[in-house]
Amino acid sequence: MQNEDDLRGLAKVMDFMRALSILFVVINVYWFCYEAMHEWGINIGVVDKILMNFNRTAGLFSSILWTKIFAVVFLALSCLGTKGVKEEKITWTKIYVCLGIGFVLFFLNWWLLALPLPKVANAGLYIFTISIGYILLLMAGTWISRLLKNNMFDDVFNTENESFMQETKLMVNDYSVNLPTKFWYKKKQWKGWINVVNPFRAAIVLGTPGSGKSYAVVNQFIKQQIEKGYTGYIYDFKFPDLSTIAYNHLLNNREGYEKVPTFYVINFDDPSRSHRCNPINPSFMDDISDAYESAYTIMLNLNRTWVQKQGDFFVESPIILFAAIIWYLRIYEDGKYCTFPHAIEFLNKSYEDIFPILTSYPDLENYLSPFMDAWKSGAADQLQVRP
Repeated sequence: MQNEDDLRGLAKVMDFMRALSILFVVINVYWFCYEAMHEWGINIGVVDKILMNFNRTAGLFSSILWTKIFAVVFLALSCLGTKGVKEEKITWTKIYVCLGIGFVLFFLNWWLLALPLPKVANAGLYIFTISIGYILLLMAGTWISRLLKNNMFDDVFNTENESFMQETKLMVNDYSVNLPTKFWYKKKQWKGWINVVNPFRAAIVLGTPGSGKSYAVVNQFIKQQIEKGYTGYIYDFKFPDLSTIAYNHLLNNREGYEKVPTFYVINFDDPSRSHRCNPINPSFMDDISDAYESAYTIMLNLNRTWVQKQGDFFVESPIILFAAIIWYLRIYEDGKYCTFPHAIEFLNKSYEDIFPILTSYPDLENYLSPFMDAWKSGAADQLQVRP
């Protein structure tokens, strides 16, 4: 709070200095263009008396330069409080041009008052040039103050303290993903590389929505891995954004593959834009635990609220029954009918048809013993095993 109060006080002082500077310019114009002011109807008796006293006691208007010099001095003092601006594109050439033109228009325009023209015309030219000159001097003073503050105070915006030398060497191997970067270090922009030399160790990208994660990182991973002849499994949350990039890049880089892979899309939201697949393909299952994992994944995705109810009897029962059905289809005729539609159709049969078939297999008899006990005791409906 103390620092804020100090800054406010400093700002008020700088504003006061600038107001004094403008006042001296106005006084200069009023005194040396007095006849034109009189014709324009600007004639203030009190001001005239005050200015006459100043001139009589201090000789303020003995030369046309005195009021201009005071105006520039107070203008320079007011510019000292100008705040620095981060990364403002100020050059000394611009400053010198503004300063030179402003100095000429502000100080060397006295001869305009002696032109053989009407007094009003002379005063108009004088006021115009002194105003433009003052504005240019103000701009130059502000720029000088900002530039000096940025250079005099070491790293006023903490840019240098937040920078460090990063990797500038490109490290390429058969698996690497290399992301180009740019960074500032010691007031110089460098070109660097983020070298992911072993992507098999996993990588994570964190950032707020819209921060450029896909553009800067994910897209590069997809493209560079395709260029090196790898196949990929892409979870396209914003379908078809990543799918379009992967498909087009594959078409343009087929020479990197000994055998060009087939491009497949699995879209559960829009089956019309999806290839067909069998999520319980028998070649993926070696024992009943694999069938349970498949049933677990399918049932929890069909019933999202079950994620918070894992371990509950009424959640585990249908998963176990569905796993038994999947494994039965896997071992029956070597998995000829082990497909998702067959499993759903079988699950919807009556218990009198399902249980005798399943329990005829030793692998499933013990697995389904709770269901058999409930069925035989006439309590099968209370199990609620169907999702």
